[in-house]
Amino acid sequence: MIEARGLTKRYGKKTAVGGIDFTVEPGRVTGFLGPNGAGKSTTMRMIMGLDRPTSGSVTVNGKPYAQHRSPLTEVGALLDAKAVHTGRSATNHLRAIAATHGIGKRRVAEVIEMTGLQHVAGKRVGGFSLGMGQRLGIAAALLGDPRTLILDEPVNGLDPEGVLWVRNLVKGLAAEGRTVFLSSHLMSEMAVTADHILVIGRGRIIADAPVADIVAGASGTRVRVRTPQAGRLAESLQGPDVTVTSVESGLLEVVGATAASIGELAARDGLVLHELTPVSASLEAAYMSLTADDVEYQSVTPATAGTTTQEARR
Repeated sequence: MIEARGLTKRYGKKTAVGGIDFTVEPGRVTGFLGPNGAGKSTTMRMIMGLDRPTSGSVTVNGKPYAQHRSPLTEVGALLDAKAVHTGRSATNHLRAIAATHGIGKRRVAEVIEMTGLQHVAGKRVGGFSLGMGQRLGIAAALLGDPRTLILDEPVNGLDPEGVLWVRNLVKGLAAEGRTVFLSSHLMSEMAVTADHILVIGRGRIIADAPVADIVAGASGTRVRVRTPQAGRLAESLQGPDVTVTSVESGLLEVVGATAASIGELAARDGLVLHELTPVSASLEAAYMSLTADDVEYQSVTPATAGTTTQEARR
């Protein structure tokens, strides 16, 4: 379990993490999401004792990370896959880490096989691809058979088979009752991997809930309706809690009414429907809605950029 209470980190006048509280429970995969600059990496570094909190506290399995007598068996972490000695082989890199905790060669061989590195175990890490480097980082995190796993962007650089492997790995570890905390920019993957989501924006927690609740809370009721009588149907649907948008000729998007109620209304008025589809929002859409006001680094389209530049000259 990971517990943060009033966790704060300031760099001079800038507050990177502002007094956040959260708990990462064992037995489930908890995803950690947030825009660039939101405080994700700083939070993970404080969990691992790499950054000292300005105030507040964070514990792993009941203690600050630095106070664990055998930290590798308590917490396995992948924060920077490039933090390796490039001249060493994968096997020697893992053996060097294992030696710090009295972990034997047999366990090194096990994690090499678990991560699919057996065919490159004797090669120098400096020649590894991005995906192979990620696998090595995960192997290092698994060395101590830890109760808690913290992975920052674990599927970065992996092919589809590797992404599926990571998904099954973390789900399996959570099913064993371990604590699994991971971040990813791949919303589609997080949607099928995580059970619970923490969203951070500008150093504060803006969502802490199961994936299904976050999606449901941000989506509302949305239905696609295709009909040759779109104008008449739109007039019939108008109401204080219903919004009807014309997507294209003959296609409406309705928010605030269910597919069943739309179908009943159309039948009552004798309107023909060619499509009546409830639309489920994605985690990506929910995330974008949640973080719309918390993105520190905004991108603009060329057209918008031009407008912004002209306005700046005025």
